[in-house]
Amino acid sequence: MDRITERHFFQGKIGGQNPFFLIAGPCVMENLELMEEVAETMVQICKDLNIIYIFKSSFDKANRSSIHSYRGPGIELGIEYLLKIKKKYQIPVLTDVHETIQISPLREVIDIFQIPAFLCRQTDLIAEAAKTGAWVNVKKGQFLSPDDARHIKTKIEETGSNKTLVTERGTTFGYGNLVFDLRGIPMMHKHDIPIVFDGTHSAQLPGALGNSTGGLREYIPHLMRGAVAVGVEGLFMEVHPTPEKALSDPTTQFPLNKARELLVQLLEIDRVVKSY
Repeated sequence: MDRITERHFFQGKIGGQNPFFLIAGPCVMENLELMEEVAETMVQICKDLNIIYIFKSSFDKANRSSIHSYRGPGIELGIEYLLKIKKKYQIPVLTDVHETIQISPLREVIDIFQIPAFLCRQTDLIAEAAKTGAWVNVKKGQFLSPDDARHIKTKIEETGSNKTLVTERGTTFGYGNLVFDLRGIPMMHKHDIPIVFDGTHSAQLPGALGNSTGGLREYIPHLMRGAVAVGVEGLFMEVHPTPEKALSDPTTQFPLNKARELLVQLLEIDRVVKSY
């Protein structure tokens, strides 16, 4: 199996034979109470299972299907919420950025800047995020080949940083469908890139609900088991206590009360795979 070079990552290490880390949280910041409920639950689960945990939530979902869809509380309130989560639970935090002007206000709070899939080729955005010294997690676009992910790594390295993550979230297959090609993981590993698998967005059906994206939540465990079986460094999942009531991605957020059971199973697969 192709493995990337081991490297330090927050309170542990990734790469080599190290277990996967987890990025998880509600898709969008609906309110602080929701964020705290999810963070508290996931912190305890990851502490029990010895998983490196990064809290994720978005202050602005700029890539919604409809102009009328809920986008989030905005950057000022988003910074306030993330800072409270970071300090209260002593965990790293991640959020999406869509424009270079958003990076400076966030640089003192954010531990990982996430570049959305539709913006994975935006050189200025990637470079500006990398210049902060924080990790940069770039979602691989549905249109991008695995081999082309090497250009993302190069852009970040040319800013003087080696803190690159690339997230696999499926490839466009015809209209309104995504397919996760397991071959893409070892292809990207050949370029020594740490890979995160996004179980949430790989289960989406873009535009399936007319004015919004649909999805098939029941396939998330299958997709994540497949990704772990080919040796990813990290996992990404959006979790919510009542997914069907979520203000964003209600069909593909994973139930918070089922996260522990799934992670236990994934850790077992991860141990077997990385023991070879």
